[in-house]
Amino acid sequence: MNSIFLDTLKGKETHRPPIWFMRQAGRSLASYQKMKEKHSFKELMENPELAARVTLLPIYDLGVDAAILFSDILVIPEALGMKLEFQGKGPVFENPLKGMSAPHKSLIPDSSKLEHVYQAIEEIRKTRPENTPLIGFCGGPLTTFCFMVDGISQNHHFPEAIALLYKNRAEAVRILEAIGEMSVEYALKQVQHGIDAFQLFETHAGLIPEDLYFEVVMPIAERIMKAVKQTGTPVIFLPKGLAYGISRIQPEQCDIVSVDWQMNIYQARKLIHPEIGIQGNLDPRALLGTQETIKPIIEKLLEFGKTEPKWIFNLGHGILAETPLENIRFVVDYVKKTHWK
Repeated sequence: MNSIFLDTLKGKETHRPPIWFMRQAGRSLASYQKMKEKHSFKELMENPELAARVTLLPIYDLGVDAAILFSDILVIPEALGMKLEFQGKGPVFENPLKGMSAPHKSLIPDSSKLEHVYQAIEEIRKTRPENTPLIGFCGGPLTTFCFMVDGISQNHHFPEAIALLYKNRAEAVRILEAIGEMSVEYALKQVQHGIDAFQLFETHAGLIPEDLYFEVVMPIAERIMKAVKQTGTPVIFLPKGLAYGISRIQPEQCDIVSVDWQMNIYQARKLIHPEIGIQGNLDPRALLGTQETIKPIIEKLLEFGKTEPKWIFNLGHGILAETPLENIRFVVDYVKKTHWK
């Protein structure tokens, strides 16, 4: 495949940085909103043909350099037997794990519930434009654990999940291990069905102290990433909020660290192992401004990219739903006009 995104992941020099966005296939696209008029989120996600269409919308509408599978990190809890509803304000579990005396015993693995994802990958491969790489993904262990325990958290502090880590470490680890085991199977099946790269979304890494994350959670996250890397598939790791903990990430764990917007990207480069590339880290809220205010922010990142060949232009987290479509297109076009050689 002739892909500037995959070349960058492999450490090859390119004439410009590749660009894609987290949450690029979603509410900010008018074409997605049209599909939502006829189908629920769950229908779009679980119907392979519809999921493939949504996955590829940003390729046509924005011109980004990679597609990311349209799915949700909470398919893993569903595959562990938890019942989930996607309501207007987000996902809600029928029976969250909080308050149970031995919550891990309620988890009943059923990997057949993930088959629709693999069918979507096959459909994407059949229908995607030539030289369009597909990124697969799953949620990080801590992030998935937080949703499973609390059920939902409007402010994303997940107090019940964090309390369980401190009150009953052994029980928390049992749940994390179940998440990890299913996530390894899920990630490897995505590879078998044809993804070209994989990202682990540990959106809530910063909810607990760095040392606790590396003691309890990182061994499981590492197991998922190493399983994928051993297939020869490039791995991107987003440990949002991990701060200086990114200095402890090793090349055998991932190829790229996706940096959140809270950290200066030059400082991040100093902290991250020199053999690991970088993705990020534009603040998603910057895209709410005008193109005049966005331009200098992009230019600063592009200046960084001139010194960092293994760098992917992206946000520090996902696109906000209220982001003007013309601003997203402006950023893509601006980056794609950049030529370093």
